[in-house]
Amino acid sequence: MDVMSGPYLIRGSVSLPEAELLWRFSRSSGPGGQHVNTSDSQVELRFDVAKTEALPEVWKQRALERLSGRLVDGVVTVRSSEHRSQWRNRETAAVRLAALLAEATAPPPKPRRPTRIPRGINERRLREKKQRSDTKRGRTGRDWG
Repeated sequence: MDVMSGPYLIRGSVSLPEAELLWRFSRSSGPGGQHVNTSDSQVELRFDVAKTEALPEVWKQRALERLSGRLVDGVVTVRSSEHRSQWRNRETAAVRLAALLAEATAPPPKPRRPTRIPRGINERRLREKKQRSDTKRGRTGRDWG
């Protein structure tokens, strides 16, 4: 089972271009048995957002702007080392990168249109407020003496 599970969709019909993904493998940190010293199971996946042709220009600009803190020379890096097999770490890293790009290229939310408070609601609030103040005013013991 050495086949990657298909193209990773970012959004719509746009997916991660397999040719533009740079993979690097190294030994994971942490405890392990004899096998851990010989297997490069940690995965580092790099994707050049600045030079890619796979993303529409608008998306690319959005991604560069929103990921500016994570980019090094226009390249975003995702690491994965939680699984013991390199293959599963590759899957995780690719899915994570696709999710990151999907979030970064999403259109900005629509601006909120302020709504007016209906007059009836405001009048009711003021009426209840007045009633409450009358109730409290009636509690003072001025005519008990």
